[in-house]
Amino acid sequence: MRLRFLLRPGWLALTAVVLVFAAMCFTVLAPWQFSRHAERKATNEAIIRSSSARPVAVSEVERPGEWRRVTATGRYLSEDEVVARLRTVQGEPAFEVLTPFRLSDGEVVLVNRGFVRPRQGQVPSYPEAPAAEVTITARFRVDERDPQSRPPAPGEDGHPQVYAVDSRAVGQVSDLRIRPGYLALVDGSPGVLSPLPLPEIEVGPFLSYALQWITFGAMALLAWLYFTWREIRPGGVLATERRPTGRRSVAQQIAEEEARERAASGAGA
Repeated sequence: MRLRFLLRPGWLALTAVVLVFAAMCFTVLAPWQFSRHAERKATNEAIIRSSSARPVAVSEVERPGEWRRVTATGRYLSEDEVVARLRTVQGEPAFEVLTPFRLSDGEVVLVNRGFVRPRQGQVPSYPEAPAAEVTITARFRVDERDPQSRPPAPGEDGHPQVYAVDSRAVGQVSDLRIRPGYLALVDGSPGVLSPLPLPEIEVGPFLSYALQWITFGAMALLAWLYFTWREIRPGGVLATERRPTGRRSVAQQIAEEEARERAASGAGA
């Protein structure tokens, strides 16, 4: 049967590789890129909305929302200030300064005052937060998570250092009950250092990457179908057993020549 080659170990291994690769393209790699595209699109829309929307009091917002602009009135708790280490801002290393902020109603929120550039790998000196009551404007953001769950590290400048902008981590260091989320100060707000820049409004290459993975998966299946069809047709490389080519080896040709010479010599005698 011409289809018997489909049961050969080599062909079965090739089929398994093609099917696994195509399945990964369709169910893992392409959906992953589609989700990243959707996340980037949602971020862009949130930034655009927040830029045109009027800031609201943080007490009116039940949960932290990405890039939502809010205002808050209260005092900085500078004695509980923490520094986030191993940060990157605009492609360069940075430290971010995190200071708890007690609102007028007594609730405590975490304020990201912005970033400072390291000096010889250490946290440089930077202006202290105002001691008086102030009203700040910021973007209410969701807590980050340290994937390695590293504990806070002691800082040489007296401020502990954490590995993520996380109200829970800062609350653990300061023994304060801090509201989930954090406020990233905007430029001109009291206590701001170098404000964190907004992400660029761009979709990115994720959609094209997703389409490429779908294309790669389809090409793998089509290539497998093509080679299968070619082998099913008469003359396929694997579909038929190898047949003798009809050519004689050099040793066979020499032996036949010697046999003819002996036969000729015997006839002459």
